[in-house]
Amino acid sequence: MNDETIRKRLVETRQRTLELVSGLDEPTLRKQHIAILSPMIWDLGHIANFEETWILDRLGGHRPLRGSFTRMFDPGLNPRPTRAGLPLPYGDELRRYLGEIRERALRVLDSADYGGDPELARDGFVFELVAEHEEQHQETLLQAMQILDDPPYQPLRRRENPASRDGKPEMVLIPAGTCRIGYEGDGFAYDNERQAHERDVPAFEIDRYPVTAGQFLEFVEGGGYDRRALWSEAGWSWREETGSRAPASWQHRDGRWWTRFMNRLQPLDPRQAVIHVCFHEAEAYCRSVGKRLPTEFEWEKAALWDPSTERSRHYPWGNEAPTSRHANLDQLAFGPARIGAFPKGASAYGVEQMVGDVWEWTTSDFRPYPGFVAYPYPEYSEIFFGTDYKVLRGGSWATRPAVARGTFRNWDFPIRRQIFAGFRCARDVEPRTL
Repeated sequence: MNDETIRKRLVETRQRTLELVSGLDEPTLRKQHIAILSPMIWDLGHIANFEETWILDRLGGHRPLRGSFTRMFDPGLNPRPTRAGLPLPYGDELRRYLGEIRERALRVLDSADYGGDPELARDGFVFELVAEHEEQHQETLLQAMQILDDPPYQPLRRRENPASRDGKPEMVLIPAGTCRIGYEGDGFAYDNERQAHERDVPAFEIDRYPVTAGQFLEFVEGGGYDRRALWSEAGWSWREETGSRAPASWQHRDGRWWTRFMNRLQPLDPRQAVIHVCFHEAEAYCRSVGKRLPTEFEWEKAALWDPSTERSRHYPWGNEAPTSRHANLDQLAFGPARIGAFPKGASAYGVEQMVGDVWEWTTSDFRPYPGFVAYPYPEYSEIFFGTDYKVLRGGSWATRPAVARGTFRNWDFPIRRQIFAGFRCARDVEPRTL
């Protein structure tokens, strides 16, 4: 990655961040809209401080511009519920900080003045780290924007998804066999995507498409939220505690179901991927139709493995970077597409829409791959490994293309519904049916 490519990457990423928040006033930016999300102004400050930490300090060897900001925007020192009580900067001060850090970061890039750890600059690693970190926070910002009520969030731009063909909600057989899991190559990837390794995956079937709103509506209207046998112990506890009876974005009024995507309240589209369901809801639905959630290894094999070459692809369709022909990504659709909208994005096995639209819950706990090495800091992945978090794969409509590589591993608590998450089902295959 040459310097001009890095510069363009950083500039375009910042332009998108500023575009997303441009229509929001100061009180909206400073308010903590729900306890599990930061005030948006904290996210913006953290974006700038992360860039300062990694490009100016760790790479360039420069002293912090504002020591108080280093402490204020450290997520480890400031849990989310406490961030609204911090002496957060106001808009003008924050914009100056964002601009000044970026100006100095580009000077470090142009001068190659790497007085800190020059290894961080190899192949543009630290610059892509900063860009992808900012893009991940863009999606976090959108999680907060989607719940704004008065006034609702008004996007500056909106892209319509392509018309869909009539995709049938069928399953695809993935034969048994060994495949490669994880990121291989010299490009950027997070530490939890490495090391690439072989894994034997028994035969299974997986849905060709994500579960739709129409399919999930049958679960809702069929009493799925009241059928204790469909829910795990933890899932039923969540169900009783929250009283949930439908996905988080659904509303029932005037005898109809509606769903909200940002500032649009519209009739439920039965052919769109269901969104804003937690792991427990996804798991209960799968049980209701005699299926289960896939493991993340099953998901990755169905998405990336090419049996004809016995190699993994970067994306389901191949190694070409994502475009609007392949997937619903890049934040401008403000909701999932209908199933069947992206036939050019199909995997080698013919499984579709595995990247974009909705993050997909898997049944896998977030754990390290064999040979895992924390880099460049353990706080990104290592401290979250264990049984508390479930892995999600594939990216959503709110995910930027660079983050949507097929090996990217997202994770969250199984009760989370503010994320743009849906799912698809899998089931075991008896050897005699092959």
